Amino acid sequence: MAVVIEELDPRKSTELVEEITRLEKKIFPKHESLSRSFEQEVRRKNSGLLYAKISTGGRGSVEIVGYVMYSWISSLCASITKLAVKENCRRKGYGEELLRAAIHKCRTRNIQRVCLHVDPERIPAVLLYKKLGFQIDEFIECYYSADRNAYRMYLEFNEQ
Repeated sequence: MAVVIEELDPRKSTELVEEITRLEKKIFPKHESLSRSFEQEVRRKNSGLLYAKISTGGRGSVEIVGYVMYSWISSLCASITKLAVKENCRRKGYGEELLRAAIHKCRTRNIQRVCLHVDPERIPAVLLYKKLGFQIDEFIECYYSADRNAYRMYLEFNEQ
């Protein structure tokens, strides 16, 4: 199925924000979820959210299959804060499309570096980031919790 990537306008899309918030609750553990503050997060200046949708058949019916949140930490650096795809929609290229779209948005703002954090045990995610040119910058112990670490990864545009 062809995926369509769109940018969220939180002022015009209350129902869409609610649907993505429900998706956030399903995908992330409670201590990692932004669901309580999701609407505030997507309204912040210097941040954005792209979502992926697919047609589900009848009469223009669509399904939101994932989203990516990003923010501009400075005029030179951006951060991918969330990349999420519904479990039953994984391994179909939707995460890659979302990540590529977010990287493109950052490039249009003349950002020089995009950073993110990922659990090293989430091997498909680490491989996706590496496929798109991200490099491991640092291993951070106890980043997510006492027993969950993270890689800090980055994509440098002036190296491409």
